[in-house]
Amino acid sequence: EKANASFVREGDNAKWRMKDGIPKEWIIEMSGLKFLIKPTAFKHTGLFPEQHLHWDWITSRISNASEKQPHILNLFGYTGAASLAAVKAGARVTHVDASRSAIAWAKENQALCGFSDTSIRWIVDDALTFVSREIRRGVRYDGIIMDPPVYGHGPNKEIWDFSRSFPKLLSACKEVLSPAPLFVIANAYAISSSAIMLGNLFEDQFNSLGGKVEYGELAIEEKSRKRLLSTGIFAKWHV
Repeated sequence: EKANASFVREGDNAKWRMKDGIPKEWIIEMSGLKFLIKPTAFKHTGLFPEQHLHWDWITSRISNASEKQPHILNLFGYTGAASLAAVKAGARVTHVDASRSAIAWAKENQALCGFSDTSIRWIVDDALTFVSREIRRGVRYDGIIMDPPVYGHGPNKEIWDFSRSFPKLLSACKEVLSPAPLFVIANAYAISSSAIMLGNLFEDQFNSLGGKVEYGELAIEEKSRKRLLSTGIFAKWHV
């Protein structure tokens, strides 16, 4: 009852129910970055704020790197929060998403943050298709960020199914890592998998590189009763 806006389902229909005075879009600031928020017809608002923990971790890894401007690949980059965090830390970023509208939104966030147009290379493509092409080109990255959906489609109707596609993508990502990579991090959502399973996949792929694999679950704490609302699982490898 106290919410200013809520996304409700009524039969086969779903929509935002907004109180009077709520704007159609607004700007917020988190982790030193600015983002445009817009409640959309498919429930998203343009940001997953609990992922600020990932942004801060990425920022720390890049800031402490010996290389001056590491090259970071962000797959399923959505509206660009992780890409912007990497740029803020001093990286050059290649941002890949299958949605042109998501990339257009990400470019708006880039402008809000005051970053130059050349700070990020924007690519509209299927993630696995793009990484396979980068392998053939000999392009290498010092860090990789991934935020894959459960299901999805590429711009050329490529089919993404997490349980089948993610292991293939992870294997391909290992081939585009530079000789001295910094990290690989993946966030995932409501899938028939666990953080342990995600961690096992990371260990299978990256144990030969040394370093360390960590995995866990992201959650938002309810203020009144301190209960945790699960929002996703993650795994990360780093040196």
